[in-house]
Amino acid sequence: MSLLCAFEAAARLESFTAAAAELHLTQGAVSRQIRALEETLGAPLFHRERQQVRLTVAGESYAGEIREALKRISTATLGFRANPRGGTLNLAILPTFGIRWLAPRLPAFQAEHPGITINLQTRLNQFDFNLENFDAAIHFGSDDWPGAETALLMRETVVPACSAAMRDSFELHAPADLTRPPLLHLSSRPDAWEQWFAINDVTAAHTHGMLLDQFALAAQAASSGLGVALLPKFLIEQELASGELVMAFDRPMISKGAYFLAWPSTRDAYPPLRAFRGWLVEEAGMQSSLNGNSPET
Repeated sequence: MSLLCAFEAAARLESFTAAAAELHLTQGAVSRQIRALEETLGAPLFHRERQQVRLTVAGESYAGEIREALKRISTATLGFRANPRGGTLNLAILPTFGIRWLAPRLPAFQAEHPGITINLQTRLNQFDFNLENFDAAIHFGSDDWPGAETALLMRETVVPACSAAMRDSFELHAPADLTRPPLLHLSSRPDAWEQWFAINDVTAAHTHGMLLDQFALAAQAASSGLGVALLPKFLIEQELASGELVMAFDRPMISKGAYFLAWPSTRDAYPPLRAFRGWLVEEAGMQSSLNGNSPET
């Protein structure tokens, strides 16, 4: 580990002297550690040019991998020190789903499992579990996540939503009326409006409009009068209750995709993940019942 830490610092700082200062060692000690690592690897990691050093091509690639490995070790150590009696679950979440649906329910999970610490980070797309320090991820789409196992959580129903002023000004009474106002699109579901028009037997020549990357932004844009958005009804309950958003009319659509929990098979037996997975599937099942959507259909 000492050899790897010395190499990572020297590679990042491009200086044995600066690395020595950071690690509180002498420049000679850092130089000897890197030389020992090169002998172990059987190849040079640096080009040494007078008072300067620079990574070889292979050394640069190796430095990136070592840096990520050391980062994961550091994160695991911090997690253990923060909660030595329980466990830590690193979870990737969708932003709006995490804020609106998951976060309000997490206190109940923590009350049942006080020894488990959950760390949350947002991710909009699938990623490689081998390259990211996550135990699991909540995502929307299909159950096809390469290298991962999945559990179906729930499906969603989207509704056309906008401000009351926009609904009244465009006199929205029937699906065909939505060919007139501006439409708001989510970048992860670019064909959602086409699907909605199709199931409502409406021919729409143009469905282009503002593109947004998160539901929270789409909801805010719709409430501000920028357009009509297709939004998951269970994520905008507060806005609908307050009147900040209204349904243009009651024509819901069940989205093609669904919400899934994904995790690498190597973490399948990890106790914090097993506890969270069981709780989450149960909570999602309750939400599906409220939505009128069976998670099996």
